[in-house]
Amino acid sequence: MKKFKIKTGDQVVILAGKDKGSKGTVIKIIKDKDRVIVEGVNMIKKHVKPSTENPQGGIVEKEAPIHISNVALVDPKTGEPTRVGYEIKDGKKVRVSKKSGEVI
Repeated sequence: MKKFKIKTGDQVVILAGKDKGSKGTVIKIIKDKDRVIVEGVNMIKKHVKPSTENPQGGIVEKEAPIHISNVALVDPKTGEPTRVGYEIKDGKKVRVSKKSGEVI
């Protein structure tokens, strides 16, 4: 099983691609393909057939997955991209920002 340092609900910044520099929240992690879906980033238009939940059909805009290597966690102190380390505090393993040392 793969272990990622980015979790669902984390604030991330995009490092590469057409949305480089934009920030968003991780909605979903696709572990077997090493990809994440970030809210409002990498939007695609998908043609949808009429169905019960979408009786009209048409073109829907939705987020497409991005490779996990192209996103970095946002430092809670500075708002800049940072790498993640781990420390043990009060008997619990916590994620720590490499730039500021702040607990994430």
